[in-house]
Amino acid sequence: MIKITKPILQKALIAGFFSAFTIGVLTVLTYKSTLGYFLAGSFGSSMVLLFGFPDSPFAQPKNVFFGHLLTAFVGVIFVNYISLPIYINIALAVGVGVFLMILLSVVHPPAGGNPIMVIIGSVSYEYLINPIIFGCIIILLLAILINKYLLKKNYPLK
Repeated sequence: MIKITKPILQKALIAGFFSAFTIGVLTVLTYKSTLGYFLAGSFGSSMVLLFGFPDSPFAQPKNVFFGHLLTAFVGVIFVNYISLPIYINIALAVGVGVFLMILLSVVHPPAGGNPIMVIIGSVSYEYLINPIIFGCIIILLLAILINKYLLKKNYPLK
């Protein structure tokens, strides 16, 4: 039997609400404006860390931004320059992305999925700007405003 305590319920409700709000902002920008795409599938996973576990080192702005950018860039390189079967490209790109995130100390686990999306979607370098860079900036601005100023949490960690 799962025991749901009041603190866990409160944490889950807050994380769920602000995750929906943040993804909602990106969705409105994507579908109700002419500004481009602001959604990446991996951003949904980022919400778990940013609003459920903002004290995690994986949820810190440097990790979120550079983890997403780095792994998406790896995917773009593989899709445009590595001529191997897709099942090999995807596997290698994810491995290289994970390797580089760890090597450069910008680990953000949700970003590990970016090379998969990039290669399956055969995206271009423009994907790095929108949705990755602009989407991450919006996500991080909202995470900082919500966690630090609304929820009074120590985010980002110093």
